[in-house]
Amino acid sequence: MPETSLAIVILHYGPAARTAALHRQLLASDAPFSRDILVLDNASPEPYPDAWRRTGANLYWAGALDYALRACADQGATHLWFLNNDLLFDSPAPHIQRAWGRLAHMEREAGPVGVYSPSTLANPYHAQMVRRPGSQWRRAAYVDGIAPLLRLDCVRELGGLDCADNGFGYGVDIWLSWRAQQAGWGVVVDDQVVVRHRYHSTAREQEGFLARAAAAEESYMAKRFGPDWRAALKAQQG
Repeated sequence: MPETSLAIVILHYGPAARTAALHRQLLASDAPFSRDILVLDNASPEPYPDAWRRTGANLYWAGALDYALRACADQGATHLWFLNNDLLFDSPAPHIQRAWGRLAHMEREAGPVGVYSPSTLANPYHAQMVRRPGSQWRRAAYVDGIAPLLRLDCVRELGGLDCADNGFGYGVDIWLSWRAQQAGWGVVVDDQVVVRHRYHSTAREQEGFLARAAAAEESYMAKRFGPDWRAALKAQQG
């Protein structure tokens, strides 16, 4: 991929030790990318030491992603890997170099990829995200947004995240990646780059958050996919 530049942003909220575990793993595995590994402190009650940026208020997931997309574009990035802080890589190092090189190979074989994601050891919500032994990579109708690697011109072509009516962000990842594949961009899950993810580890620490986020997601997704949106998405999991 000529003339490309990758920014890696870890979203920090909650205990600094949780974010630090992933940050240390990437710094140890991918020293050549160390200047590109950035921690965005989303106004966490426990600030992250030496964060790249700290927001003035909690922007939640979608707001923080929108912030990172704009900031990284201003810095000349063509791609953004947006990582939840409650995951760790489980496949062989180097993690960033490996994923970046595999993405380039996928694009040479199959054309432009708008949304790339590692697979997961387990996923209670989206079966298409679970690693398939023996597989290299596969196309998906949409991806779970725990670790999306986004091509910025794809996001711009789609008109952005479409999250004005969903401040919490649940479902925004699905809608973004769904729109990308509908527009002809590759949306892929890589079975050779694998993460372990602790679902809702931060959300559960905020009283009432999951209920409020779920209510916002219900309205958001029903508006875009119809009232039976869960069944519609499950049919697309493959």
